[in-house]
Amino acid sequence: ALSGLTLLGEINLGWIYAITALQAVAAAFDLPARQALVPNLVPARDLPNAFSLNSIAAHTGAIIGPALSGWVIAGLGQSYVYLLNAISFLAVIVALLLMGPVQQEGKPGTQSSGARTQPLVSLQAIREGIVFIVRHPLILPTMLLDFFATFFSSANTLMPIIAVDILKVGAVQYGWLSAAQAIGAVSAALIISQVKQIRRQGPLFLLSVVAFGAATIFFGLVRSFGLAMLALILIGAADAVSTIIRNTIRQLQTPDYIRGRMTSINQIFFTGGPQLGEVEAGAVAQIFSTPVAIVSGGIGCLIAVGAIALKWPHLRTYDGA
Repeated sequence: ALSGLTLLGEINLGWIYAITALQAVAAAFDLPARQALVPNLVPARDLPNAFSLNSIAAHTGAIIGPALSGWVIAGLGQSYVYLLNAISFLAVIVALLLMGPVQQEGKPGTQSSGARTQPLVSLQAIREGIVFIVRHPLILPTMLLDFFATFFSSANTLMPIIAVDILKVGAVQYGWLSAAQAIGAVSAALIISQVKQIRRQGPLFLLSVVAFGAATIFFGLVRSFGLAMLALILIGAADAVSTIIRNTIRQLQTPDYIRGRMTSINQIFFTGGPQLGEVEAGAVAQIFSTPVAIVSGGIGCLIAVGAIALKWPHLRTYDGA
């Protein structure tokens, strides 16, 4: 739809809002199911490695895609970027068809028929998921930190402004800037995927979010393309470590029967943080400037880490056991 409307010259803000909303609805169903499957595909001891490999796969595409998009925009036009992106989803559909049914355990005390189990959708089920998260001493703080870190440090929507007005680069360089975080994420995930056992997961998680905020501040201060690439690579690496560790903690601490609900609620934090953060970054940039929006966001991220680490001290000592 984006490709056709752009090619015909009919694209406008209303269509962009509508298509983005439709994509968000699809993602609301996709992500919980996707993450809930992983613990049923590999043994628990291999879960950090599995999430690392999953991150590598996702971010490798995120490197190749934006890098190619710069060339496609320059050579063919913007509508063809959307068209190629749409075609690429065929690979996901084929992979799901080849995977087949996946066995999952039901709620304790109930009958389970594996992959054919149909959980009851009700307000009680939603409430059960919320109560589980609120009462869990590790899942709630990781969700809150995920939200506040991405809320304050999200500024991807400002990237075109940074590329054109601050770094003064063209479409190809903009493509590489868009891919830089994925380059850092793949590099970090490759390292983690080879680690046999990750200890001190709590401190490592907190340290990665601190690095994420500090790298964001650095990115807001730089004025050269090379240093901006370096900052974005560091941001991506820190975010990948944080994502892998927090996903491992949540999935291991959550039983099969409620994992989808936990992931669905987490998605409010996971996607709501960066989406609302883009609005916040745009507002601050409009009032002050784009660099101020980015630097202040990094500072807000560091404050959030300190507050949550003080509120939930056991997160500072969690060792992955």
